[in-house]
Amino acid sequence: MPPKSQRRTAAATAVQEMEDKQTNNGGSPNKSNELTAESHKDKESDFLTLCQKLKVTDEVCDRAWRIWETVLASGDIVPDTNVKHWGVCLFIAGTDLNTMTFTFSELQKNINVNVAYFFNLLKKTDVNMDIVSTKVNTAVSRLENKYDVHLALYQRFERTCTKIYMEAPDVQENLDIDSKSIIRSCWILFLLAKGKVLQMEDDLVISFQLLLCVLEYFIKLSPPALLKGPFKAAVNGLNQPTQTRTSRRNQGRNARPAPKPAETDLRVMEALCKENECNVDEVKNVYLTSFMPFLDSSGLSGSQGIPEVEVFSKQYEELYLKNKDIDARLFLDNDETLQPAKIDMLELERTPRKNHFEEEIVGIPPQTPVRAAMNSIQQLKVILNSASDKPSENLKRYFSNCTVNPSEDVAQRVECLGKAFSDRFALAVGQGCTEIGSQRFTLGIRLYYRVMESMVKSEEERLSVQNFRQVSSKLLNNNAFHTSLLACALEVVTATYGWSPFKSGSTSETDLSFPWILDVFELRAFDFYKVIESFIKVEPSLKRDMIKHLERCEHRIMESIAWRSDSVLFELLKQSKEQEGHVDHAEPPSTLNLPLQHNHTAADLYLSPVRSSWKKASSINGSVPQTADNQTAPSAQSQQPPPKTQKSTSLSLFYKKVYRLAYMRLDMLCSHLLKGQPELEPIIWTLFQHTLQNEYELMRDRHLDQIMMSAMYAICKVKNVDLRFKTIVTAYKNLPNTNQETFKRVLIREGQYDSIIVFYNLVFMQKLKTNILQYASTRPPTLSPIPHIPCSPYKFPNSPLKVPGSNNIYISPMMSPTKMTPRTRILVSIGESFGSSEKFHKINQMVSSSERTLKRGLDMSSAPKPLKRLRFDTEGQDEADSSKPTGESKFQQKLAEMTSTRTRMQEQKLKDVADALKRDEK
Repeated sequence: MPPKSQRRTAAATAVQEMEDKQTNNGGSPNKSNELTAESHKDKESDFLTLCQKLKVTDEVCDRAWRIWETVLASGDIVPDTNVKHWGVCLFIAGTDLNTMTFTFSELQKNINVNVAYFFNLLKKTDVNMDIVSTKVNTAVSRLENKYDVHLALYQRFERTCTKIYMEAPDVQENLDIDSKSIIRSCWILFLLAKGKVLQMEDDLVISFQLLLCVLEYFIKLSPPALLKGPFKAAVNGLNQPTQTRTSRRNQGRNARPAPKPAETDLRVMEALCKENECNVDEVKNVYLTSFMPFLDSSGLSGSQGIPEVEVFSKQYEELYLKNKDIDARLFLDNDETLQPAKIDMLELERTPRKNHFEEEIVGIPPQTPVRAAMNSIQQLKVILNSASDKPSENLKRYFSNCTVNPSEDVAQRVECLGKAFSDRFALAVGQGCTEIGSQRFTLGIRLYYRVMESMVKSEEERLSVQNFRQVSSKLLNNNAFHTSLLACALEVVTATYGWSPFKSGSTSETDLSFPWILDVFELRAFDFYKVIESFIKVEPSLKRDMIKHLERCEHRIMESIAWRSDSVLFELLKQSKEQEGHVDHAEPPSTLNLPLQHNHTAADLYLSPVRSSWKKASSINGSVPQTADNQTAPSAQSQQPPPKTQKSTSLSLFYKKVYRLAYMRLDMLCSHLLKGQPELEPIIWTLFQHTLQNEYELMRDRHLDQIMMSAMYAICKVKNVDLRFKTIVTAYKNLPNTNQETFKRVLIREGQYDSIIVFYNLVFMQKLKTNILQYASTRPPTLSPIPHIPCSPYKFPNSPLKVPGSNNIYISPMMSPTKMTPRTRILVSIGESFGSSEKFHKINQMVSSSERTLKRGLDMSSAPKPLKRLRFDTEGQDEADSSKPTGESKFQQKLAEMTSTRTRMQEQKLKDVADALKRDEK
């Protein structure tokens, strides 16, 4: 960086140039996108030059410079990167002020960075947790998703074109047009069609289907001499003449317009779909409902040859300049600004990886994002091919045996929700996509009836004839149950089509992402949570990725969605408190360290209370008693007085799961931050658990993790441990499934939001000050029991895996062979046969319920030191863990030590389990 005096001189020169420019313009008033010279004498000349190139306003220039001064004060600027940082500052300022005078690609060109570098630099710029707003984060996420989709589509487009078009010069020399020109025209027309047809820019599947439509259009217009294999045969089948120079001169009036699918066979489309493992009917539907209207509106439906690229390239440029984002035409030129980092390319070639538990440890063949998406859809369709979109005969029999036959209500509900789904789908994706929404709804209906029948059959096997008829009658006439079950089936379908391999094991954040389906059906999140576990249990064909997705939906409900102001949860808590007469309503702390029983059915949760009370009620009046959360099921008339209201099963189970999720996340955060003070975790947990149970109003319109971070800071403060909020947040963002908005935008009071620090000072501490100070006294509150953290209740393949290169070392399917922690190493089986899966489950239960003596060795990053600033690193990269095994030899050297530890742990845990069983018997 030049000396300050030189910078000032250069800045003065730049200002003088700006004044001269204004004078040469006749002294005309300053336009909104021109800088005022006298306002920027304090800024560097190169910065002002960049601002002039991007035509930013005075306000954006000033805001960006203030951001730069904050970043500069951090003292962590890499030499010769000032211009790149300035570009990030201008992007932040322009986005926050809604004054973007430049496109994202223009900005990249002017500061010479690619997409990945820019976004990484932007994350590191947020040094004080208040520079990058949630508005900027949203804009960045949209750009990242759009870029990922365009990159995946272009890579597949390139590969597909090499299988369609000839490249030999001797073939093309007698033609007016070559394959490169056709390919360029095809890609740009696709970009224009995508921009005009699709409102949801990051929908990979529909975008790819639209790309196949555009490819088919160009293949039919291409000279057969340029085509390969089946595509040439398909075009020859249309009797389209070869376009040589001579033939084109002789075409005249007899030129044939581009054929439409409705007028010809589908051989070209079928060849494309076969090559790309895509469903022909779905692509045809996109062609007829979206692409054909686009061709008609663009005047291309009657084209007699390859359309002129300049015309629709100009139209696309208008869209690109309006959106201020990425110029995807640059992919054609292999432009550096759109090239992914090499490591990203390697990751894409490896995704999606099969889970370690589902395969032998062998090499994984490369799978591109598009192929992964197509495979995921194909797997779902194979499952549902044999299913019907109408109730089966067996399900009809269940309906007819009900006290009130629900058949008519079920049909009317399906029709009503189907229309709502299709309309909202078209609103989110594109107005021409109503039929696509209907197709996906049909898949959801098939899954809905399939799972419903399995659920009812499961109840039939578990209950007596009399009780089954009562329970099934109530359940099958319960509106909340049906709506939730259908919503869950549609979430599986929607997530399958929206599955994103860019982030392993997750669905991309789109307009259709959960909880979109809840909004469409106006469904309460608390009702939806009740069906998830039963849905997974009775549908064995669900893939691991989809099971994890539904589990994540459940976690999101427990973290925040169920705690919104309009949620029924608060009413249930109020009623429960009034019935019990005290606050120990949802989950007695004494039961937290007992295993969570995963034997609840949908009937348990929608028709609370527990089944034992059904039997008692049946002997009194032959009906299922109502409780607080059973608000939609019809009740039979009875002259007998109703039995005493029982405890709500759904509320109790909800709190059990909330506690276990809360402790699991706290445990991870403590492993990052408090390895040196393990005694603090149970104290923090006690305050955390107390807040959730007794001060649950603090959760209203807030997030579980906000309470967690506040509890951690409070206890560290009262225990005189130097742990700052910035340090907590730095570690928190490296936990799975976190969002910066969680700590940047916290509700303070109605309509007012601020950072987690402000929430702690103005709300959390004020509400819990007395309780917090008790932990500094000589007689602190009794510690809450540590929750029993079970393995996932959802079934995964469970064959033990053999360690590569070993003769007799096997690993339980509960752990990954590449990430083994001190706790999971205890499960290694040495010199034994495979054994039963029950054996591994028992060992896992013993270990997971242990005192947390070994958990500090979890394979996580070391605790970050308190920082003067909050530094955002590349997402997902933690510091190295020196305790992580580096190879097989080091692993084997530890076996003797682990065996000894395992023996002691087993003996202790067997004793603990026996004691727990004795307590239950009492």
